Amino acid sequence: MFNKSNDSEKTPWYGDGISFSCTQCGNCCTGPSGYVWFDEDEAQAMADHLGMDVRSFHQRYARRAMGRWTLEEEKNGRDYDCVFLKEDGDGKRTCSIYPVRPTQCRTWPFWSSNMKNRRGWEMSAKTCPGMREPEARGENFVPVEQVRVIMAGNPEHL
Repeated sequence: MFNKSNDSEKTPWYGDGISFSCTQCGNCCTGPSGYVWFDEDEAQAMADHLGMDVRSFHQRYARRAMGRWTLEEEKNGRDYDCVFLKEDGDGKRTCSIYPVRPTQCRTWPFWSSNMKNRRGWEMSAKTCPGMREPEARGENFVPVEQVRVIMAGNPEHL
């Protein structure tokens, strides 16, 4: 029998929404070497925030990979940290350019790889304490409509 419904009409595994609250652990900004993609508008915003021109920003904080711009990393033991990850005196690890961080960062943890199924969410939650109570409701509850908007804003991180 032919099923007329399409995937966009199906209820996602997280139902009405999901809970998430950033704990400022910095775990999403460290780990194996990777990429934090950004576009030219984001480069300009980051450069402006740092009080420098875009060319200097690219030279100091970015590199080309696969024909695109990505933020630099700094070796930290076995891991690699985003060049903008900083630790304060209280042990909180935060983004030093938080107000102008790239879309890829803004949309964490609502990436397709995490939202595809419960297993993807739970795998990422092993290193992200802000993701650990997916069914909880309260001030940290993100409604499904907002999750969809966030996910739609970052199709290129995949």
